[in-house]
Amino acid sequence: MQMSVGAPLGVFDSGLGGLTVVKALRVSLPQESIAYFGDTARLPYGTKSPATVYQFTRQCLRFLMSLRPKLLVVACNTASALALAELRGEFEVPIVGVLEPGAKAAVEVTREKKGGGGKRGGLIATEATIASNAYPAAIRRLDPQVQVIGRACPLLVPMIEEGREPTDVIVGLVLREYLTPFLELDISTLILGCTHYPLFADAIAQTLGAGGGGVKLIDSAKQTALVVREQLDTMNARSTSSGAPPTRPPLTCYVTDQGQRFERLASRFLGESVGQPVWVTPEMLEL
Repeated sequence: MQMSVGAPLGVFDSGLGGLTVVKALRVSLPQESIAYFGDTARLPYGTKSPATVYQFTRQCLRFLMSLRPKLLVVACNTASALALAELRGEFEVPIVGVLEPGAKAAVEVTREKKGGGGKRGGLIATEATIASNAYPAAIRRLDPQVQVIGRACPLLVPMIEEGREPTDVIVGLVLREYLTPFLELDISTLILGCTHYPLFADAIAQTLGAGGGGVKLIDSAKQTALVVREQLDTMNARSTSSGAPPTRPPLTCYVTDQGQRFERLASRFLGESVGQPVWVTPEMLEL
């Protein structure tokens, strides 16, 4: 496939969470245009089988390929864990996931921490990501001495997707239920193993007593953006657009359901308005 330097980056997630990765990409690579696909009709992916996650992810990436991107980002931890390895050989452009950059960042921070939990880290993620064992496996490849203790948090994504605030009483109760066991494990780091979770980062830190010399939260979005930048440099494929307002390259969003709801909530993830997304019908996913 012939690739244009001015082609967009294609970013995929099961819903809105991948916009935290888009936010990091727009800081690290302000000259790049981005096509974002949120499979909002079929979320959450975290409770689905590996076969279903693979099928859905493949369909969504094939749709993004119709936009002729120069690189794809799977900004979904569940899809990165369950589908990415198999899918990489099926597409003509590089695919970057969020799991490996997150694992690398966790190992680096855990090595730097002194005292406390030593080389012990925590992981919160969807049920599917935890069951895949992908994060512990990736971390063991980088440093066999780093121990990772994971816990599934299935209620967090639906709460974030429905627009609940970190200060919500129910959010606080759920976070205490999920995170209290980590307080007894003396962890030094906690991986936010879902791109939705950074929206609750302050509440998670408060629940854990993180900050100062305490638990360090690991958000893979920034690390993923750095990997994408390195990949584009390797390909000699950085955009030559000015990247400055009012000529800043566009962000175009595509969704499979509830475009108005997506538009309303997306600004929480991105920190700016995204406008009305483009609706992708089921027929368009059967390319």
